[in-house]
Amino acid sequence: MKHLLIPLTLILLSACASAPKETDQSAAAQKPVATQGGGYLAGDGPGADAPANLDSLPDAVPKAEPLHRYANRPYSALGKTYTPLAAPGNYRERGSASWYGRKFHGQRTSIGETYDMYGMTAAHPTLPVPSYARVTNLANGKSVVVRVNDRGPFLHDRIMDLSYAAAWKLGYVNQGSAEVEVESLSVDGNAPVATAVAPAPVETVAATTVMPVMASDRTGKVYLQLGAFREKQGAESFLAKMRAELGDSGKDIVLQQKKGLTRVHIGPYASADEARRTANILAARLGFKPFVSLH
Repeated sequence: MKHLLIPLTLILLSACASAPKETDQSAAAQKPVATQGGGYLAGDGPGADAPANLDSLPDAVPKAEPLHRYANRPYSALGKTYTPLAAPGNYRERGSASWYGRKFHGQRTSIGETYDMYGMTAAHPTLPVPSYARVTNLANGKSVVVRVNDRGPFLHDRIMDLSYAAAWKLGYVNQGSAEVEVESLSVDGNAPVATAVAPAPVETVAATTVMPVMASDRTGKVYLQLGAFREKQGAESFLAKMRAELGDSGKDIVLQQKKGLTRVHIGPYASADEARRTANILAARLGFKPFVSLH
């Protein structure tokens, strides 16, 4: 996911006015209900057809799988460069985890699979994809095993985005996020990347830099660049997350191929000055500052 997580983005939800007791969620487990908040995006939450008794959903079962050919290369998102781990195992970290639900349900993850909010999956910036991880909620000791099949999250120092079902089993869907421990699980016979490919160099651009534009690329339209990706799948996953986050902006969020990268742009704007003013507004909303690009 997609995350790209980059979860694949985004504004921290306000927690519910009073979090339900752990026993309350268990009592309601026969039929999950929509919460006041949910996930990391405003308006995210469970679908209307949530399966009954998510507590009985089995964990993901680790098995040896070939790593995705492209989604394990170094990549950049939101001004940062990420280098995925070469193999599962030998990773354990504590930090904040959120979850993503109906806003991304049915969309493609970074490895091209369809995201299922009721599956036991997760998005991580650097764990190999696909691979498996044990996630433990440090507040209540609950633990699940998930299959990592998406990239993200990329904002606010979260270390993982889990599916709605996984977050439900960990007991934090109403809070939106929780402090967790993530442990990568190795499996005997884990295969390396399907085709050995030397990591491609990743282009990074400082957030305050105005992109140079080739004369042949100019059409007189002014956009803001939100991200640049060497692999189109990563760009498409991030595009979906930005559309979910900024869908109320009244601007188009599109992909553009330029200089060997797939770029995620929002616009057009009437002038570069308007675009820069908007970039300052978006910086407070997104946690990073887009920069001006001319089409």
